[in-house]
Amino acid sequence: MNPYIRLMRLDKPIGSLLLLWPTYWALFLSADGWPDLDLLIIFTLGVVIMRTAGCVINDYADREIDKHIKRTQNRPITSGEISPRSALILFVILIFIAFLLVLQTNLLTIQLSLLAAGLATIYPFTKRWTNLPQLVLGAAFGMSIPMAFAAQTGSVPLEAGLVFLASLVWTLIYDTLYAMADRDEDLIIGVKSTAILFKRYDHIVISVLQLLLILIFFGIGNSFNLGQIYNFSVIFIVCFMIYHQILMKKRQNEQYFKAFIHNNYLGMTAFAGIFLSVAI
Repeated sequence: MNPYIRLMRLDKPIGSLLLLWPTYWALFLSADGWPDLDLLIIFTLGVVIMRTAGCVINDYADREIDKHIKRTQNRPITSGEISPRSALILFVILIFIAFLLVLQTNLLTIQLSLLAAGLATIYPFTKRWTNLPQLVLGAAFGMSIPMAFAAQTGSVPLEAGLVFLASLVWTLIYDTLYAMADRDEDLIIGVKSTAILFKRYDHIVISVLQLLLILIFFGIGNSFNLGQIYNFSVIFIVCFMIYHQILMKKRQNEQYFKAFIHNNYLGMTAFAGIFLSVAI
């Protein structure tokens, strides 16, 4: 497969989906129904482009680290298929394309996009100096939410903060699961993560975060008057979380990664509840 396709993770859409679902939550909630078609297209393309840009800068930042992790040793920059300079040029091009897209919106959305781009750029480097890089990633991913509200309505209401918080907590959950799958190797090479920070209390912290996320989801339902269909979708989400707990119980790296991947269905279910409540 083409190394640039692999560098941008276009062969692995899970990252784009995890970023896309909260964006769609915000677009449909802000419109109280179907968002403007042009915004739906702009934000969908923007999510994919920014996710690919994030993967490029992540692999650039981790090009030496990835040599020591079995799962990442064959990434294009680490393996020498793509030079670090070429990767940086590609990153700049992708950011420029994303900026051209956001220029089609309004001033507030453009201003918020600058903060989003900054967070996405610094995230890969935070794992060198803090055990909370997952929190930075959550903030970066969550910026699509105030941007969606700003683009659709021209403002960012207080209720949007709940949606942002849901995205932040959810990202913290699934990216900690991802980090738990790499924890043994990260400890050896000195990479920091919430999985290392939480140590043997990792399952307890994940459980608390899951409970918090459920409460936030119900808060979103109340704030936006979403009704019983949405509440039913939250019950489904609880079932998914129970399944993730079962996977975690085995304390196997493969099961942690499986739980991470399965979070796609959680985000999809939350969107389904919102969509059926406001757009049908």
